Amino acid sequence: VQLQASGGGLVQAGGSLRLTCAASGRNFNNYAMGWFRQAPGKEREFVAGVSRSVSITRCAESVKGRFTISRGATRNTVSLQMDNLKPEDTALYSCAASYSATVQVITDPGRYEHWGQGTLVTVSS
Repeated sequence: VQLQASGGGLVQAGGSLRLTCAASGRNFNNYAMGWFRQAPGKEREFVAGVSRSVSITRCAESVKGRFTISRGATRNTVSLQMDNLKPEDTALYSCAASYSATVQVITDPGRYEHWGQGTLVTVSS
């Protein structure tokens, strides 16, 4: 199983980036997927997640209204559209996948079995 995240970079405050995570190695139809981030000196935090099958989504309060998570038709890709970026959004963003027997968004990083390597997002003021 491999999760490959891409799309990070340096952007000015107010700008946009789109992160993409491509999962391979198995059928991810029954997997919830999510994006997490970790800034220097801080704990990893949930950013956004999408359920298996019908694609219920959820975003953290800190990014609600600015970030949008979506899942590709093949169910093996998940994207995070990030608009109106702020300096406090600067972090290493990682995607993750978790087998889920039910349709739900999983916000607890401890429940994710598979992780990508992360992509760095830097927002300058």
